[in-house]
Amino acid sequence: MKMLHLQYFKALAENEHLFRTANELYISPSALSASISRLETDLGVRLFDRVGRGLRISEHGQLFCQYAEEALASMQ
Repeated sequence: MKMLHLQYFKALAENEHLFRTANELYISPSALSASISRLETDLGVRLFDRVGRGLRISEHGQLFCQYAEEALASMQ
């Protein structure tokens, strides 16, 4: 797991919109999606539920968000 994955996850968790978040991060939507998929694979849980064309943070994602925020804060 890389810090960059945590930053991407946190931004996506706040927006719950793949394309908008990718634009804000200046990366392609496919790169953001791949990063989140890798993170989900590493953790063994789904962090987001796909709802139609949108995303909604899952229960596991909400729990992980707390840890991600703490990790990012401690790195600053």
